[in-house]
Amino acid sequence: MESSQEKSVRKSKPVIMLVIDTLMDPPLQEAIKNNRAPAFKFLMENGMYFSDVVSPFPTMSVNVDTTILTGTYCNDHHLPGLVWFNIKENRLINYGSHIRELWKLGLSRSLEDILFHMNGDHISKGVKTIHEELADKGKESASINALVYRGNTSHSYKLPKLLTWFTSIQKDRSTLGAKVFTYGSLKKISLSKRYQRLWQRFGFNSSFSVHELTYLINKDQLPSFTIVYFPELDQSVHKHGRMDVKGIEKVDQHLQKILNVYDSWEEALQNNIWITIGDNGQAWIDSERKVALIDLKEMLGAYRIMKLREGVQPKDQIVLAVNERMSYIYTLDTNTLPINKLIQELENDSRIDVIAWKEGESNKIRSGEKNGELHFRKGGEFIDIYNQTWFIEGDHGLLDITINDNQILYGDYPDALYRLYSSLHSHEGNFIIVSAKPGYEFIGEGSPTHVGGASHGGLHQQDTLVPLIVTGTDSTPSYLRMIDIKKWVLSLIG
Repeated sequence: MESSQEKSVRKSKPVIMLVIDTLMDPPLQEAIKNNRAPAFKFLMENGMYFSDVVSPFPTMSVNVDTTILTGTYCNDHHLPGLVWFNIKENRLINYGSHIRELWKLGLSRSLEDILFHMNGDHISKGVKTIHEELADKGKESASINALVYRGNTSHSYKLPKLLTWFTSIQKDRSTLGAKVFTYGSLKKISLSKRYQRLWQRFGFNSSFSVHELTYLINKDQLPSFTIVYFPELDQSVHKHGRMDVKGIEKVDQHLQKILNVYDSWEEALQNNIWITIGDNGQAWIDSERKVALIDLKEMLGAYRIMKLREGVQPKDQIVLAVNERMSYIYTLDTNTLPINKLIQELENDSRIDVIAWKEGESNKIRSGEKNGELHFRKGGEFIDIYNQTWFIEGDHGLLDITINDNQILYGDYPDALYRLYSSLHSHEGNFIIVSAKPGYEFIGEGSPTHVGGASHGGLHQQDTLVPLIVTGTDSTPSYLRMIDIKKWVLSLIG
């Protein structure tokens, strides 16, 4: 038996969470098989490996990171996706889908949302992040290059001259973050100027993430919890597709640099608890442009769609919030354009596998691919593998659900009911949610495209399932879902 003193020593080890954007099991296994990922192999052989952790929906990084840090889905944390329509402010919010869209919406306003409003105002004050919970307990934490970082410590950004020249953002504005806080070159721990040039995205790159983490390790300044974000694999997979082994190889080189700070890799594991996790997967996208891209502007062209540059005008009927393989479609006037009318347009396209909306107390599902309708709501006689209870009636096949003796089993859409419920109840407005089959993605005005590569946002398991490697502890989350990570991390810290 372990004594309480031994337990205290074990629990006091710093927890380091490495969040690798778009880390997926199939290319990781391929890289290890071909001896191209020695650091990943070392972590897996000396810890526990899980291939199928469930990301929240939509499977976009800002939503995922907020779920990791708050332990809630977006019905509670209120950050619905990378792009969404704020009915209170009557405007589309975009945290960085593509520079084209940010430019049209107004670069200053978009950067205000990214730098200040996302963490400061848009994430619900009714939830607490890991950083906030630890600060309340008198413990320190670090956030390195993470998009979501809300904490209790005030920090000031050092804005690059280029930003202050081209935008109207005021220089000396503060944001509340983790005690130790890196956000590219805008806020850093070390004095170094490496990896922070304009062409290096002002420090929003994996090399800079590694540099800041190793600085903390070398200075022996690791707090109780450190989250480190690695953005580059995502861009590589978008371009080269799901089985991008070269991208894995590059991430592995970053991991090697971190482990090499210690006298031995074994020492790195002895000194810390390491959590290495993806944030979302990506689904393959067809190489034929006309086939791959579901053009919502064209499909809904009979109605007046808000133009990004103009914002909402009196005659506008629709707002499109495109999150790659998922979209929120808002009707601005349910009298002239009821939701049912929009659904009829959308269910004619077989590339759309899930169409979801709220109707009274019920949440409803249709599909462009299959016939029928499914209704569900929280609470009821059916129970899923996460011990969540549901009322369900209609065509289960629309969400690839099987029911045996009141037990719900999920197929192609992991935790489908709660993930859809969370998005439908994440913010105000009259809207429909659409998710595309693998092979396809949505476009609106100026949307990024990934023809012949891969993309995410959707409900499908290709977008959803990510691997988790745990080393330095034999503890695991209660369920293999992002929503269950926070509670587990806090238990590790004690």
